[in-house]
Amino acid sequence: MRELVSRQFPRWAALPVTEGPSDGAGNTLFRLGDDLVVRLPRHPGSAAAVDMAVTWLPRLAPLLPLAVPTPVAVGGPDEVFPGPWAVFRWLPGSGLDTGADVDLAAAAVRLGEFVAALRNVEVTGAPPSLRPHPLQGDDSDVRSAIRALGAAGVVDEAAATAVWEDALAAPSSRGPTWVNADLFPMNLLADRGALVAVIDFDLMGAGDSAVDMVPAWTLLTARTRALFREASGVDEATWGRGRGWALKAGLGAVRRYGLGDHPRAVEGRRAVAEAIADHRQGP
Repeated sequence: MRELVSRQFPRWAALPVTEGPSDGAGNTLFRLGDDLVVRLPRHPGSAAAVDMAVTWLPRLAPLLPLAVPTPVAVGGPDEVFPGPWAVFRWLPGSGLDTGADVDLAAAAVRLGEFVAALRNVEVTGAPPSLRPHPLQGDDSDVRSAIRALGAAGVVDEAAATAVWEDALAAPSSRGPTWVNADLFPMNLLADRGALVAVIDFDLMGAGDSAVDMVPAWTLLTARTRALFREASGVDEATWGRGRGWALKAGLGAVRRYGLGDHPRAVEGRRAVAEAIADHRQGP
């Protein structure tokens, strides 16, 4: 890492380099001094997102009520690292997947306001999200996961199927909007008890707002979920598709990470359970 930075950005050659607090699925993170973070894409999708982030985040940032990454420099492929990479301003805080202390009610409102603000940005010219229609294309996989986890006693097969079928039946009442498409707890930062930032935008672009409803079931409680829904301003159909997406994502996490204590497995089981409980409550 130090060699890569020194070769392309000599002005930062003397800054200490340390591993970031966590790695997401798309990028490996390194702290660069006190004020910067380096993001090295792990796969072609995240590599392609470098240019999009550098182009669009500065335009979106002034319109959003939470902090987002500020790009500082873009590195290119060389012998040390084969693809594009980027340097961003460091955003202080802890990911909500780490058990960071946060006022959940206030966070629900702020996150709903963030989603509403993003949905209201003019979408003309926006690149398509890499997750534009979160329910499309995976019906057989989702049903297979429901059957398998139902047989294992992990989920209520009938209840999970009802959530999924209602989500598929929910009409799309609005065209594409700006979406983040990755609002999972690991990508939400809290600082001194308050939600302060959204840190991953690799999947952002034009898509179905339902994809940004996922924190309602991966993070929030029944009471705070209602606050998020009100602040986001989405209609019943979008909410239903979002609940289906949370179920689908949760099932996928459980199948990938198993039934143990892996944080993603725990988060997945919670998403499935909350989606089912919320569906049972009705509108």
